[in-house]
Amino acid sequence: MAQLILVRHGQSLWNALNKFTGWVDVPLSERGRAEATIASCRLSGYRVNVCFTSKLIRAIETATICLTEHNDICGGKIPIIKHEEYDQDWNGWDNYDGNTAEELPIFTNAALDERFYGKLQGLNKNETALKYGIEKVHEWRRAFSIRPPGGESLEDTQKRVIAYYKIRILPHLLQGENVLIAAHGNSLRSIMMILDRLSPEEVTVLELATGVPIVYDIDISGKAISKRILND
Repeated sequence: MAQLILVRHGQSLWNALNKFTGWVDVPLSERGRAEATIASCRLSGYRVNVCFTSKLIRAIETATICLTEHNDICGGKIPIIKHEEYDQDWNGWDNYDGNTAEELPIFTNAALDERFYGKLQGLNKNETALKYGIEKVHEWRRAFSIRPPGGESLEDTQKRVIAYYKIRILPHLLQGENVLIAAHGNSLRSIMMILDRLSPEEVTVLELATGVPIVYDIDISGKAISKRILND
């Protein structure tokens, strides 16, 4: 049996301003870094073998803080960001096959990025609701298959997230390795929809707090057999 740990990134500077963020690469706020530190404390006693994040800095910051505030989480290994062999944006020397026994790899991939909010990105959520109506904005934010103007629906997001999950993340779990995923509200909802067997209607009301780890026990077939939310 393996453990899958999901953590939504800590509060970002745009979260604090109540803005639609999506693919805008905004760092954590002071509160967000504190939330990631608390998440690391809550994960004390757990062991992680490999980590995956989006390519957005708020998720990467959260992952590195979670893995470095308590050495026992990494089992004495050093977390190192590893650029995947097919990552065309990276021209460095390291690659997927470069792991050593002293390293805990952190893989970043755009498949785990937040949902793309299109023309809403950068807008204040309350002001947008006043302009277009609370119901319409709620529909853009929460409906499973409805896209915001120029953006992705949750259904669109789930397709890229789950494809990557099955190809890159699930094999580690099936080998008995414990995996940490630090990502975003909608990319994590996409995974939880499958693990918790949620309907499109049920996933629209699923709320994920920033910086709160969720731990799944995964059996040898890849199914979730138990779930814990580490919020106290």
